[in-house]
Amino acid sequence: MFRSLGWPELLGILVIVVLIFGVGRIGKISKEIGASIRTFKEGLKGDDAKDESDQVKKE
Repeated sequence: MFRSLGWPELLGILVIVVLIFGVGRIGKISKEIGASIRTFKEGLKGDDAKDESDQVKKE
């Protein structure tokens, strides 16, 4: 039923997305997604880093 998407199909989807949202909004959205992922990863590491720093202070 569905075949895999190739480069021509992906390029067509990209063109349609740019026409709908515009280049400026896509840049803003990608920047916000990147910041969200970065914050999420820091949040995951934050508990471990905090625990390790507490252990170093105790010693």
